[in-house]
Amino acid sequence: MKVFLIEDEEVAAARMEKLLRQLDPDLHIAGVADSIESSVDWLRQNPAPDLIFSDIHLADGSSFEIFKEVEVTAPVIFTTAFDQYALDAFKVNSIDYLLKPVKLAELEKSLDKWKKLRSHNSNPVIDYQQLLQALKPTQQHFQKRLVIRYGPHIKTVEVADVAYFFTQEKVTFLCTFEGKKLPVDSTLDEQEKELDPSVFFRINRQFIINVRAIGNMISYSKSRVKIELNPASDIETIVSTERSATFKNWLTGK
Repeated sequence: MKVFLIEDEEVAAARMEKLLRQLDPDLHIAGVADSIESSVDWLRQNPAPDLIFSDIHLADGSSFEIFKEVEVTAPVIFTTAFDQYALDAFKVNSIDYLLKPVKLAELEKSLDKWKKLRSHNSNPVIDYQQLLQALKPTQQHFQKRLVIRYGPHIKTVEVADVAYFFTQEKVTFLCTFEGKKLPVDSTLDEQEKELDPSVFFRINRQFIINVRAIGNMISYSKSRVKIELNPASDIETIVSTERSATFKNWLTGK
């Protein structure tokens, strides 16, 4: 069995590969991609895999964008951190899904379901646009303030006052528009899910920036953009190649 993994978190991808090999030692990981762009490139350049495991939220957008750009004939099992409101959408569309963190028993059930479908030569026809619409909550509530703990002290910071979040030596920090840098308990991956995407954008694995913190933008190389932040950062801030196209759309409010 040839499997293609679409996952932008290295730890999650490695764990999925380990679980799959535990269930089927003869399984072959045909490829791993961490973005929309790299997924489309792989699918265009390689024979169709037997099965695809895909996270829904990738660093450069929704994985459903992949299926707009390239025809996918292989069945897909999605991994998702969505709450219960979204799960009926998968059932209606006859798509299997796994909630993160993925459990071995649930993964085994998904594989068994796929094997039964394959034995009957029956792959469900997926309406990805219908599914995407069903996954959108009627109303989104984004984080308004953060609780910061440093030493014996506890304080709150309004999210609107945060210029950017960043990681340094495996610790997450925020920097306010006043230039105060404070440690944050959550990881960048966790924090990204709580922020309003119309205001904050993750430009690379190390930074999430507020649109109001952009002081100047300079073409860096190819499609990459170097950003001068306000307040200034001691760390160079460059939009990664895989996020550049989405970043430009974000700047226009798309």
